[in-house]
Amino acid sequence: MQNSSITFRLHNLQLPFSSTWKYGILALAILLLLGALTILAYQICQLQKHSRTGKKKKYGSEDGVKMRAQNGLWGKKMPPLLLDSSQQSDVDMEMAELGAGPEAPHPCLSCSITEDPSSDPSPLPISQGSLKFSLLYHKEQCELLVSGLEVRGLPSRRHTEVAVWLRLLRRVPSHIPGLQCVVQEWQSRAVKNCNGTTFGELFVCSLQDAEMERSTLKMEVQHFDKYSRNATLGEVRVALSQLKASQNLFFCAELQKATKDVVGEVLLSLRCLPISQRMEVGLLKAKTYPPCSAAEKSIYARIDVSCRRHRQKHQKSRPQAHTSLIIFNETFLFPMPQAAAWDSSVLVSLYEVGPEPRHLIGQATVGRNTASKAADHWDLMAKSIQQPVAQWHPLLI
Repeated sequence: MQNSSITFRLHNLQLPFSSTWKYGILALAILLLLGALTILAYQICQLQKHSRTGKKKKYGSEDGVKMRAQNGLWGKKMPPLLLDSSQQSDVDMEMAELGAGPEAPHPCLSCSITEDPSSDPSPLPISQGSLKFSLLYHKEQCELLVSGLEVRGLPSRRHTEVAVWLRLLRRVPSHIPGLQCVVQEWQSRAVKNCNGTTFGELFVCSLQDAEMERSTLKMEVQHFDKYSRNATLGEVRVALSQLKASQNLFFCAELQKATKDVVGEVLLSLRCLPISQRMEVGLLKAKTYPPCSAAEKSIYARIDVSCRRHRQKHQKSRPQAHTSLIIFNETFLFPMPQAAAWDSSVLVSLYEVGPEPRHLIGQATVGRNTASKAADHWDLMAKSIQQPVAQWHPLLI
């Protein structure tokens, strides 16, 4: 009896003490929970703020990249070899008559530049040099004389010798947009690059008065390298449509970025053979405008395939007579691993051979990273397994 009364008293004494602690601990837990929720809400707000700032910076950098690409700070647009030649651009170039000062453009010069599918028609920087020359047309003899070639202001870095390559081009009426033929071409001697490089050569070409309206003189300044390919430093074009007869005119022009001209087209067939890991290149036909003196000359094609920037051994076609329509109907097999098919290209070069040394007529390039039309042909070849796909491509020079 006494023990039960003591237990009842202790229970009565501990009841209010236990309730106080219980409510205190509950209140403390609620406060800690509110603090944790507050910290969590703050961290979520900070995370969202940083996420918005990162997106703004990303969009700003992408806009800056697009602006730099549009302004031409990246140079050539992809792809590296040839681009779409569907558009044509005419750039007027200011030419000054020698002695009249560089700010007085000559009225008879209107330089028409055929757009290069592989390059931007924007001019080179001002410090890339200029070309001085003189033109004289004898109407009685039907001769065009080019003389007084002089190059100034070229960069001196590693360009030890320079030469000038001259081409007389004439527009040809054809279904091919911008088709031209090379009437005649010359190459000057290589001269050591200095402050004022003078060549001291005279070039003469027979040119009828009726052909002056459709003729253009193209002059390329090249870095001459006897052990490798010449590197083009710039070009100057002169439209001969307004050239006055029997008047010696002197000009000075800034070098422009080199462009290509359409001189024909070639029909190529491509077929992918994944089982044998090969690619078949079919050279079917080619259309060019042969000059009058090409009756005894022949043409052959050289096919080069580059796989992952490594050029394989080239193959040549049989020589054919140089006519307006050249029929080859030949196929060539090249090893092509399936993994490297997307990083490969085909280069077809047409050469004219005869009593004189061979010279290049034009080139066509097909690949994944080339012009849009050539890239479409490559994509069709990749999709049409074991089936040949043929398409016409422009010949450029």
